[in-house]
Amino acid sequence: MTLTQEETIIVVEDDDDVRAYSVDSLRELGYRVLEAHDGPAALRLLDGQPRVDLMFTDVVLPGGMTGAQVAAQAKAIRPSLKVLFTTGYARNSIIHHGRLDKGVQLIVKPFSFNELAAKVRDVLDQVEK
Repeated sequence: MTLTQEETIIVVEDDDDVRAYSVDSLRELGYRVLEAHDGPAALRLLDGQPRVDLMFTDVVLPGGMTGAQVAAQAKAIRPSLKVLFTTGYARNSIIHHGRLDKGVQLIVKPFSFNELAAKVRDVLDQVEK
């Protein structure tokens, strides 16, 4: 699958610097990007958009919702939505402490431009089973 200008990503990240880096990087890659500081804002954005292909969300968010809870609600609204999580914690720690299920897509912070580009493309190109 090749990148199209139609692909839209919602970035959900409470750290302003990380959110700005992610949004700028994804826009440079040619994606249409929306941004939210927390889960409720992301769900409002999702509700108002005709097309969103991917939610890129931090695991730990302010406002009473975790990234996993935001993703679950978002997928209830849009079952075809793909989700990529990010965290500053080690992958094993996040999965073994029950914050994420095994098999979820995760990129650990800090990530490079190339790592983000490759992981986002990989998740977008995955075929639902």
